[in-house]
Amino acid sequence: MFPYRRALLIAAEFIFVLVYRQKKDVTAYASLFGPRCSSVATAGSAINHIADKNCRVVPLRTNPSITTLYSSAAVDPNDPSLVVSNGGGELSGGTATMSNEIFNLVKSIVGAGVLSLPAGIAAFGNAPSAVLPASILIALIGGVSGYCFSLIGRVCALTGATSYRGAWEKTIGTETSIIPAISCTFKTFSANLAYSMILADTFQTLLASAGIVLSRTNTLFGVTGLILLPLCLLKNLSSLAPFSLLGIIGMAYTALAMTVRYIGGGYKVPGGSFLSGVPAKLQPTFGNVGAKGIFHPSSFILICMLSTAYMAHFNAPKFFTELKNNTIQRYNTVVGTSFGISIAIFITMAAMGFLTFGKAASGLILNNYAVTDKLMGLSRIAVAISIVFSYPLVFAGARDGVLDLLSVPTEKRTNAKLNTVTVALLSIVTTLALVVKDLSFVLSFGGATLGNALIYIYPTLMFRKAVKQMGDKASSGLKRESALSLLIATLGVGMGLIGSKVAIQSL
Repeated sequence: MFPYRRALLIAAEFIFVLVYRQKKDVTAYASLFGPRCSSVATAGSAINHIADKNCRVVPLRTNPSITTLYSSAAVDPNDPSLVVSNGGGELSGGTATMSNEIFNLVKSIVGAGVLSLPAGIAAFGNAPSAVLPASILIALIGGVSGYCFSLIGRVCALTGATSYRGAWEKTIGTETSIIPAISCTFKTFSANLAYSMILADTFQTLLASAGIVLSRTNTLFGVTGLILLPLCLLKNLSSLAPFSLLGIIGMAYTALAMTVRYIGGGYKVPGGSFLSGVPAKLQPTFGNVGAKGIFHPSSFILICMLSTAYMAHFNAPKFFTELKNNTIQRYNTVVGTSFGISIAIFITMAAMGFLTFGKAASGLILNNYAVTDKLMGLSRIAVAISIVFSYPLVFAGARDGVLDLLSVPTEKRTNAKLNTVTVALLSIVTTLALVVKDLSFVLSFGGATLGNALIYIYPTLMFRKAVKQMGDKASSGLKRESALSLLIATLGVGMGLIGSKVAIQSL
């Protein structure tokens, strides 16, 4: 039998050492943040960045990369947005190579949100053919998300901005810059809520595999009190950054394991070798609603889930500025490749999960697999470790975003105040995770509201304003693209309204 108990004990011991051997004289975490500065987070993805006192997203480890893509279909070589200047006419940029940028961007995109995509397909279909339109939708949404990611970088090239909020201030205006700040703060909060829900279900299953039977409530209290709270109270988060690598490794392994289980037929009805270990309500269920189900309003649940899954856009300015020789062409190559890889992973995991379990696909697809399935047991461990070490990084964004919105000055962000806010926010997140048990709702509703705004609406508004500020210097291609980008913003508003309604009705 796989030694789950031993693995859990080793992980617990490591966390204890990591937390309690920190130096007491380490620089207070509060000193990293300036007033009204919002940090970043991606729902469902491993985050390894925080915000500095100038409201710029900074990595927690040395030379991490971050970037983004997609310019207009027809590139005008005279387009001023294609050349990045440092103010003196010279080409600027960071030191990150394209390969490093691609790896880091994929790592930022592919997170825990992908584990709910099979349920997104199950929301509108119950026959295998539903995978076809779902795959097309995943690819289309991914392409548009990448394009909007590119727009943010191009806005930075046109205005000299180095942060999402800075891009907003230089285009829309400083008076309304609190809008993206609020959006980001609540997006990070919803990400922590999703993480708590995933950890409650995952640890409950892992403990059961080790012979320890606990309720979901007790499991969540235990994970929060013994693991999450100590990590969130850390004043120096740099030691957690290397573990973000486990995120992409864990997801890649999970995609492979899901494919192996589908091809092997271990969960086929009847006769699957693992069926006896799966609760009746989670066993494979198929019907006759296939590809045509995509026209049902419930398909917006998948669309809004994708708005959460592809969420990495607040990092776009940093990806752009850190790219070595950061021309728009090179930037677009990074973004196109990264989003292409992410789309392939999303389609694979969504398809394998749905084709295996159909309408019974859980909001957290790992819940469908038997406790006795050792192959998927390893996946649960990898995902759990990844989320545990990503959790405090995302939580820091929510906590400091709240302090920023409350206008708490830096000098008043003492360790005692940070600890108090940490306990209060973590208590709220844990309480909500106990009450709300449908992960697919959290991801779809969060995507319909905050995700659509940060991915589709804000970037297009900033781009249109930046082009308008160029006046006669803007090429005809840029002007046409600016007009067309309004369509994306309009679609974003429409998807948000319909998606929110459908998500609420699904409860």
